[in-house]
Amino acid sequence: IPYVNDILTMLNLLKFIGLKYKLSKKKNSVEVINLEKKINTVAPYKLVKTMRAGILVLGPLLAKYGKAKVWLPGGCAIGSRPVDLHLFALKKLGAKIKIKNGYIFASAKNGLKGAKFKFPSISVGATENAILAAVQAQGTSVIDNCAIEPEIKDLINFLKKLGVKIINKKRKIIIMGRLVEKKISHEVICDRIELGTYLIGGALIAKKLKLRNIDSSLIKKEISILKKMGVKMNVSKNNIEVFKSKNIKNINIK
Repeated sequence: IPYVNDILTMLNLLKFIGLKYKLSKKKNSVEVINLEKKINTVAPYKLVKTMRAGILVLGPLLAKYGKAKVWLPGGCAIGSRPVDLHLFALKKLGAKIKIKNGYIFASAKNGLKGAKFKFPSISVGATENAILAAVQAQGTSVIDNCAIEPEIKDLINFLKKLGVKIINKKRKIIIMGRLVEKKISHEVICDRIELGTYLIGGALIAKKLKLRNIDSSLIKKEISILKKMGVKMNVSKNNIEVFKSKNIKNINIK
């Protein structure tokens, strides 16, 4: 895992909820332990205000404990990022939701039920929340018009390790099995935005830059576009070398 503020904030949020964790800076790893002695189903303003990802505790808390109170997320400087699609998915799974004083109040006294629904538009975060809620719901869920970013696939691979039966067909995700609590280990994928940023920086100012321990297939399309623009690089499965590229060409992309 990357040792950045959002990770530390999320760990503090998990600690507030009632989980324990062990963070190893040397190994870039974290161990999360759920003893389930005192679980707090609230995600407060002070922790959620700084990051978008705080909303992702809503689905799991609601599905597992029948209720959740989560502050509307912050931490986004690129304009309005509503959570209506998150709430849309949870309502389809049987949740009752109201928003009051900046908090989302969600409840499902008898638990969430599997459902079939289609997102009106595509959202990465809402797809993640829907998956995380559906794996604890009773019955099968079929979610259509989903996001299909590599992060979604990585989340699905993580949940499969926990025993969840998931079928991923293009923009349709079918969740048939509930997760089994057991000890697992998972290595998260690299950050695609960070990887792309370094590639562009390397092409502009570095004599030579080598990016190691990455999955180059995650940014296959971006690499092809940069090559069309004249960026010089050597690409292998787990490494990318990028060289200072003087003759950058204009390109139109859609």
